[in-house]
Amino acid sequence: MAKQPMLKFVQVERDMPEKRTAHVRTEDFDEIYQEFAAVKAEEQSSRCSQCGVPYCQSHCPLHNNIPDWLRLTATGRLEEAYATSQATNTFPEICGRICPQDRLCEGNCVIEQSGHGTVTIGAVEKYITDTAWEKGWVKANAPLAERSESVGIIGAGPGGLAAADMLRKAGVQVTVYDRYDRAGGLLTYGIPGFKLEKDVVMRRNQLLADGGVTFVMNCNIGEDIAFEEIRAKHDAVIIATGVYKSRDLDMPGSGATGIVKAIDFLTVANKASNFGDSIAEFEDGTLNADGKKVVVIGGGDTAMDCVRTSIRQGATSVKCLYRRDRANMPGSQRETQNAEEEGVVFEWLSAPKAFTDTDGKVSGVMVQKMRLGQPDASGRQAPELIEGADYLEEADLVIKALGFSPEDLPTLWNQPELPVTRWGTIKAQHLTGATEMDGVYAVGDIVRGASLVVWAIKDGRDCAEAILEKFNAKGAVAAE
Repeated sequence: MAKQPMLKFVQVERDMPEKRTAHVRTEDFDEIYQEFAAVKAEEQSSRCSQCGVPYCQSHCPLHNNIPDWLRLTATGRLEEAYATSQATNTFPEICGRICPQDRLCEGNCVIEQSGHGTVTIGAVEKYITDTAWEKGWVKANAPLAERSESVGIIGAGPGGLAAADMLRKAGVQVTVYDRYDRAGGLLTYGIPGFKLEKDVVMRRNQLLADGGVTFVMNCNIGEDIAFEEIRAKHDAVIIATGVYKSRDLDMPGSGATGIVKAIDFLTVANKASNFGDSIAEFEDGTLNADGKKVVVIGGGDTAMDCVRTSIRQGATSVKCLYRRDRANMPGSQRETQNAEEEGVVFEWLSAPKAFTDTDGKVSGVMVQKMRLGQPDASGRQAPELIEGADYLEEADLVIKALGFSPEDLPTLWNQPELPVTRWGTIKAQHLTGATEMDGVYAVGDIVRGASLVVWAIKDGRDCAEAILEKFNAKGAVAAE
């Protein structure tokens, strides 16, 4: 009888790729996890129970065929595993690195619920695709036939690029417009290299370009080209700009220098440390934590990116203020643990009240202590002020990581009829991304608000499918 390749979760314990020690990894911006070896990847994949109702798949926004590619990996059929993974996910090697698996696939693994420890889905997904790149299995799109239809995509982030990939595979002519000098959006400039090394993103960008996607970079809509001009040039337009307007703090002392936005800090850090660009704000210390006492305000994944970047830049101390406790923070628990290992100090139940300065330069944060009271509208316990428990936290650099909201696109683009919600996000149909403007679609964070990369990828793929259906329907009518 053939040996059973799966269902080994009872005999084989969960095991993650080895993590570089904190004192080593904080010396650079390289990813912190080592690669799985082939034997280890097969072993961990073999722990999958191949359950009848795969909750890992149903809780993945892309509904990736996880049990299938785990079985293929366990049996050494890696090229098939890659093809299965790529069939539902435009960027599996990116999702394997940055998805919060603990809240999605792995967090809903059946064997995890039974106490055996989840399958290491994310690490295997990363291994499969990295191997595919090494072996030359990843190819540029080669549509069977070119189509005459053209789509313009505004925004080269994960949602826009996922749509570009799907449309180009079908032979559609695709042009992507973006304000930055490199494609990738937050994958390139928002997420630090120690979570997502930039060559991983750049090779995907190059693959799209090799497949015939046209990129127009350093292009600001409303300044370098009008939105109406883009509409006139293309049969359909997808808005995939993301949300980049930083939420702010309006309190005494907030105008002092040395109080900066997370997106500015991370963008400059990525340009300087990962691409070697010469950036004035980095070199003059404005957006550089080297030798400074750093305080980061916020508890999400962006805050975790800021504290861990500050450590690597040589900050003398890094503290993170969050108004709730550890159990209620929105960021990944895995990232919090990594940050603590690297020397970050978390001040839970702490919120800023004001900033102090010396000659206009920030010198500290007046912190007020909180306690958790009754649940708010979201169901989480609301923080309440503890009177008389304020204290001063010294700081040379304060980074505000309070989340993001949409820019005012109707005004920026001179498109008052562009339909938006009361939050400023674009109104678009569920699944298709279609807006009330003919031929205009929207996907990702500009529709959802700040969300996960995997949701943006799903939106981009769904939208591309809807556009192709519309093009095909028009073609069928014309043929009649």
